[in-house]
Amino acid sequence: MSIATKQKLTFDQFLEQYSDDGQYELVDGVVVEMRATRQHDDANFFILFAFNDEIRRLKLDYVVNNTTVIQTAENRGRKPDVSVVNKTMWHSERNAYGALDKPIQLAVEIVSTNWEDDYIDKLDEYQQMGISEYWIVDYLAIGSRTYLGNPKTPTVLVYLLDESGVYQSTAFKGDDRILSRTFPELTLTLNQILNA
Repeated sequence: MSIATKQKLTFDQFLEQYSDDGQYELVDGVVVEMRATRQHDDANFFILFAFNDEIRRLKLDYVVNNTTVIQTAENRGRKPDVSVVNKTMWHSERNAYGALDKPIQLAVEIVSTNWEDDYIDKLDEYQQMGISEYWIVDYLAIGSRTYLGNPKTPTVLVYLLDESGVYQSTAFKGDDRILSRTFPELTLTLNQILNA
């Protein structure tokens, strides 16, 4: 859902006007409202807490949250549902209100009705930015059969950047253990997320 604005906003204007409310993204200068159902939020928090548990258990040098805004292009700002950020980068400007303009370690998007954004636009932006790991959690199986197969079933797609800077994807369904480069010891399945 786009917010009507008289003129397109720059990224800095977007941060000034919408920095206190994390429910918006900026796409080509246009403010887009992001809405989430309770089921979406349940999946979001389940993944966030699972990552946080791994970070604490293994004393990893990451921060995980659902508030990070990333400037992916000149007039584009994205707010992944879950972000894993290198702790040193996160702490480098602790008093900053602005967005990060460097690649984070891992971005998770939980698919909702605007599924094309996650599968096409954000995938492209995150790849170009150099985010090394990107998860698309399609718990409702609303994406295209191209991504989910036929019949469509709930899926987690994990995209990993290869040496040439191109994402390679692996699909995880049901009780498959989701394999993560960032969290190699993580024991998480799509069914666990669905039952959150």
